[in-house]
Amino acid sequence: MIEIATSAATTTLVIAGDLDLAERDQFPEIAARVVGLRRQLLVIDMCGVTFMDSTGAAFLISLADASRKRGGATVLRGADPRDLFVLEICGALELFRIDPDHRCAPDEPAAVAQDASSPA
Repeated sequence: MIEIATSAATTTLVIAGDLDLAERDQFPEIAARVVGLRRQLLVIDMCGVTFMDSTGAAFLISLADASRKRGGATVLRGADPRDLFVLEICGALELFRIDPDHRCAPDEPAAVAQDASSPA
């Protein structure tokens, strides 16, 4: 799932789940929407990304390249080291600013089932 939020100068993409070949059908529409917003700063929140392959990396690279071509910048926040490695292998890590200070919120603890013997 990819959500888009905007402010006066920033577009933020919040990505949850896999960013891979299985999700590629939605990439062109999202890219068109992001480019059409024409904000100077694109923030890509990857805290919820569970897996990224080269298809997902190509999507991120295309967004960063489009931003760079119009004089903007792209920031990755919450990117896992394995995701940064994929971008590095693709030779594209320099297209992104990495937010070293961002800390993803911890996962919500799963609801604990109440034991039948416990008082209600």
